[in-house]
Parts: sequence; structure tokens; C-alpha cells
Amino acid sequence: MFSCLGNIIWLVFGGFIIAMEYLVASLILMLTIIGIPFGLQTLKLAQVALWPFGTNITDRTGASTGCLSIFMNVLWILLGGIWICISHLFFGLLFCITIIGIPFGLQHFKLAGLALMPFGKNIG
Repeated sequence: MFSCLGNIIWLVFGGFIIAMEYLVASLILMLTIIGIPFGLQTLKLAQVALWPFGTNITDRTGASTGCLSIFMNVLWILLGGIWICISHLFFGLLFCITIIGIPFGLQHFKLAGLALMPFGKNIG
């Protein structure tokens, strides 16, 4: 019940705008073949930004993780992931100033973790 209500409040007060920004960034990244893997990761961010309450982010296990995921995460951090993470950390801290904003701040912290290293993560 709370996750549905939290998601609706999140959407009304900026979550929809964040998700659309990630979606546009994803489409721009997918214009080139090199940018497709990064665009797919931005789609993950858009999915969580659209409906963050009740969404779990887990590490992927098995053959799909390894050196390539680590390399892509390092490249992601260097090319802009750090700035996305810092912006979510800033908004998370800003929301956590008030008691009412703490659940929304925690969702920004969840997005910050995903924004820092999205490769090798599952959204569920």
C-alpha cells in the first residue's frame, strides 16, 4: 500500500521528469553502436526513477558478469556516472532533512548506487 502511494507522490513531484530525462538520454546514447550498452543502462535508471518504491536492485551472478562489467562500470564512472551519482546523493540528503522526505531521500540513494555502477545489476 505504501509503495503504491509513495510511487504516485514520487511521480507527481518530479519522478516523471527524472524518468523522462533518463529516457531521452538513453535514446541519444543509442544513436551510435558504441553507445547502445550505455543507453541500456540508462533505461535501467529510467525504470527505477519511474517507479522506485518496491523496486529491488540486485547484483547479477553467473557468466554475464566479470571483467567486461567491471570495465564498462569504470568507463561509465569516468564518462559521467559519477556526476549522476553525486546529483542523486545531493537530492537524497536534501530530502532527508525533513522526516516526511526521508522515504524519498532513500529512493534517491538507491538511484545513486545504481547510477554509479549500473552494469551487472538486475532490476526487480
